[in-house]
Amino acid sequence: MKITIINGTEKHGVTYKLKEQFLQPFKSIAEITEYYLPKDCPSFCVGCTSCFMKGENTCKDFSYINAIEKSLLEADLVVMTSPAYVMHTTGAMKALLDHFGYRWMPHRPAPEMFGKRAVIITQCLGAGAKSTAKDIKHSLSWWGISKIGVFKSALMNDIIWDKLSEKKRKRLTKNINKLARKFAKINYAKPARTKLITKIKFKLCRFIQKKVQKSGMGGLDCKYWQEHGWLDKNRPWKRK
Repeated sequence: MKITIINGTEKHGVTYKLKEQFLQPFKSIAEITEYYLPKDCPSFCVGCTSCFMKGENTCKDFSYINAIEKSLLEADLVVMTSPAYVMHTTGAMKALLDHFGYRWMPHRPAPEMFGKRAVIITQCLGAGAKSTAKDIKHSLSWWGISKIGVFKSALMNDIIWDKLSEKKRKRLTKNINKLARKFAKINYAKPARTKLITKIKFKLCRFIQKKVQKSGMGGLDCKYWQEHGWLDKNRPWKRK
């Protein structure tokens, strides 16, 4: 089993502690690859659209993005972590997600993503955990991932693990362990079921690509859909 983790900060704070606790049931059975932002993707997406128009290999940050994408595609479980910064995900995590715009369903989604599972771990001081998780979940779902577990919590009084009350630490540990046990029980040899909402999104994107194909103005995205047979009867969640 392979797990790829993308940490939205290099800080080893409460979010890091929760992630480490979540991984406990997997450490003896999984190959774990971790990335820390911004170290492993230090540049912002500049919106040049080169990845959409010419291909992801033309991105100025391709060396970083390619390494992370390779790990994501090989992973059985994707774990994304981020504390809440001004009620949203960290700037480094947002910059990474922006780089993967070409993998959104209207463009060139990777068929491997439709059978994956993912977990989002976030916490905040007061408010913002929900909106932070939503930032990340939005991208994951549009990549094609249906099975997404979310752990979010509000600390309220401190952002340092050792300074949290014992009662708070116990409750956080209990809840993250519950999520870990749930995901540890899964048979990762079988792809995750693709939910109806994901299929509906795909159908809408397929409709758009078919219109583009008929117009004769299809570019890289349309060609990608044609090559995968998605404009015909093939579907990314159906294994050959």
